[in-house]
Amino acid sequence: MKNILALSIIFSLLMTSSFVAVYAQQPQLASYRETAHILVDEKVQNKTTAFITLASTSPVEMRVPADLSQRISNTANVTSVVITNAQNCITGVQDQGCILVNIVSPALVESYNITTIQTAARQIGDNLIDSMNKAFATNAQFNSVYINPKGDLSGALGTSGIVSGNRTISVIYTMSRPDSSYLFDGLTAILIPKQIRDDGGFFNAAQKMAQDSNSTVTFAITPGQGAQLYQLQVSKQIPIKSQVTSVKPLELLGVDKLEKSSYFDVGFFPLNSILDVTVISNQNVAITSHGGNLAPTTIKDGQKLPADLTKSGWIMDPEYGQRISAIYLFGKDTSVSTDQASLTLGNTIPSDNQNNTTISTPTPSAQNNYSMYALIGIVAAGGAAIYLFLKRR
Repeated sequence: MKNILALSIIFSLLMTSSFVAVYAQQPQLASYRETAHILVDEKVQNKTTAFITLASTSPVEMRVPADLSQRISNTANVTSVVITNAQNCITGVQDQGCILVNIVSPALVESYNITTIQTAARQIGDNLIDSMNKAFATNAQFNSVYINPKGDLSGALGTSGIVSGNRTISVIYTMSRPDSSYLFDGLTAILIPKQIRDDGGFFNAAQKMAQDSNSTVTFAITPGQGAQLYQLQVSKQIPIKSQVTSVKPLELLGVDKLEKSSYFDVGFFPLNSILDVTVISNQNVAITSHGGNLAPTTIKDGQKLPADLTKSGWIMDPEYGQRISAIYLFGKDTSVSTDQASLTLGNTIPSDNQNNTTISTPTPSAQNNYSMYALIGIVAAGGAAIYLFLKRR
């Protein structure tokens, strides 16, 4: 429930944030976000997955045609529309590119009438597919309608299944499967302005990962109140062959150094570039040591928060259990190295992990104080597409 609440808070925050010029030391949130995620899954899939997600709510930063966005927003029960080259975009579909129109309609599912479900869902999908094909120069054709079971991984992570899963209905349209590099270059040429592409940062890391033959590219449009959330993600999976005792995120991402986009150089945007590591396991695990620093934190109302957003380093919460999470904040730094981003896993909590944390009495929230969001799910700002195709099939 904590993660679902966090996703809702961050999703709402993204829908109202904008890119503005600010004083150098005043923390702000921009509508464009870059997030790198490492998911070590020893519980459900026995795989480690590396993700890089570029997201925005701005039609200037993700140039989806206005008529398509409006059509998606005005179509009842649609939770997302997705383009992907995942090898198994849905059960029964292999080695094809897919466009999925995802729908939530409990009344339709609970009719238990397959013909009714297929007919009604396809009508919704057919209302959108021509506009999708036109916008992204694709030629996807109807394949099938699929009802997604509730995913074990979504439950383990505490995610809501907003894009796919949790008994959503997917209308699948298929096309020739493009390789990741071709799909990434094609989508970014359409979606992302030259300025953001040239400003590098996580975009460069995503572009490099897309050149890996085992990578997957996914673009998701998620309707929201007043705005759409656009997410472009590149991911790759590595099988886990033995117990994981160390995590080196940058090696998994395929880079020696992870740099922030210079798009944020106009001000201080400490939460727009995030590195996140999540470990889920059948047994209790802990982060026993780490590269780099621990970012200073404070406990307010039982919640761990960053105490100084200008300082770089790790924030771990929770740091022990069957699901643990570590977030690396860049502070005023513009990059993080392989050594700084390394983590070691074990079974006991080192006592010095608490030395950088203070306990504060509750105080009124200051205007534009975004530090509260870092530990209640800032990584969820990448949001709905992150675990899109990580379900048991």
